[in-house]
Amino acid sequence: MTATANDQKTGRAVAGEELLDSLSHFMMVHNGQTRERAERIADQAVAFVVTAATATVPMVPSDDVDLGLHALILHTKEYAELCDRFAGRFLHHNPKPGGGARDPKKVAASAHAMKAAGFMVFDDLWTVDGTNLAQCDADCGRPYGQA
Repeated sequence: MTATANDQKTGRAVAGEELLDSLSHFMMVHNGQTRERAERIADQAVAFVVTAATATVPMVPSDDVDLGLHALILHTKEYAELCDRFAGRFLHHNPKPGGGARDPKKVAASAHAMKAAGFMVFDDLWTVDGTNLAQCDADCGRPYGQA
């Protein structure tokens, strides 16, 4: 059966309004995002973490979604709770500055994994422009979600 927009999961539903509002506000203040765009990025960041917890492919966020992922990680209590709830462990984040640009194929595979997990994916937030030189796809040297 194909998921329709009505039965797709959202990061907003997983995180709740309070956390989504806080993440959105953070990105509006620190990253200059509009409210609407910040809310969409926050939604995708939460969906990314939930999917990464059980993904069978290496998960790599897009440049946009990485903004939300960083905002989420800075909400340490809520991030730890999401990790525990969906992965059963803390998903560490160890960016590797200078590690090269994001691999567009891995970013696309991550968005596909989120769709396969039943999440609504905002395709326009899953692009890679090649200017980001920090590869943020590691959990203590492992791809997110990989034990």
